Amino acid sequence: MNRRLIWLVACAGLFTFCKPDSSSKVEEVFGQKVGVSETNLIRLSSLEETRDFYTWTSDRIPMVSAHRGGPYPGFPENAIETFANILKYTPTIIELDVAMTKDSVLVLMHDDELDRTTNGTGKVEEVTFEYIQGLLLEDNDGNLTEFKVPTLKEALVWSKGKALLTVDIKRSVPYEKIVNEVRETGSEAHAALITYTFPAAKKLHSMAPELMLSVTIRNEEEIKRLEETGIPWDRVIAFTGIAERTPEFNKALHDKGVFTILGVLGNLDKSAEARGDQLYASFVQNGADILATDRPIEAAAAIKTLAPKTSSKSKYFTHAD
Repeated sequence: MNRRLIWLVACAGLFTFCKPDSSSKVEEVFGQKVGVSETNLIRLSSLEETRDFYTWTSDRIPMVSAHRGGPYPGFPENAIETFANILKYTPTIIELDVAMTKDSVLVLMHDDELDRTTNGTGKVEEVTFEYIQGLLLEDNDGNLTEFKVPTLKEALVWSKGKALLTVDIKRSVPYEKIVNEVRETGSEAHAALITYTFPAAKKLHSMAPELMLSVTIRNEEEIKRLEETGIPWDRVIAFTGIAERTPEFNKALHDKGVFTILGVLGNLDKSAEARGDQLYASFVQNGADILATDRPIEAAAAIKTLAPKTSSKSKYFTHAD
């Protein structure tokens, strides 16, 4: 069964959730027309609201993070149209990847090379932005779409008042350029930066102490190492890896007021697809607050009932009825 058919079957089984919200509009972003739901939005307008949103409380609302923006058939990874598609179904954190062209333009691209996700060829860092502008994106099945490769600036501007972002910075991209783009677009409240090492987290925090950081924290030793960096816990979202952690470990992070992101992409997503999407709910019940997933529509449907009826975080969400 191909991926498109699997997705359609999943939506048929979850029809009340997967049916796209009809309250939508079309807006223009840097010359491109993109549909967007007017519900399922997350609105953070200040850094104070951001820190309040990401401060863990027992009434937090469990969420999904759409890995590479949440690609599905017809919707390629790291495309603004793909982000908008996910918002038709659920509020979300969008994880996106940033690379840099030969002429120093920041674009959304996961791979070093263009071949897998576009109709172009070559390495991103060896071609100009003018060349990339002439390309079209392909979905994960290799089907060509009409969607263009977005710049980081376009993604930052579009997502304001709609979704939260976590920005995965490729090795060839200077941190300074990312920080400048976030600041120049006024995106501090909704864009968190992903780090994979404690030195990288410390460097980014020294450059932009106001920004939220996603930091990999998988055990008690790494909790201690984070504290040694001097980064305040209210600037941290804890990525706990791609294997489920114990409720006790998740509680240790919650006691510090920190949200946990469990990476279910890969094996855990496959387990949920094979054994039933209720598995996603068990991850949340064991202390995961955000599920980073390649199946954001299905995962969001599975954890929707776990949201508290009243929450101090509700003021930041505009939900579909």
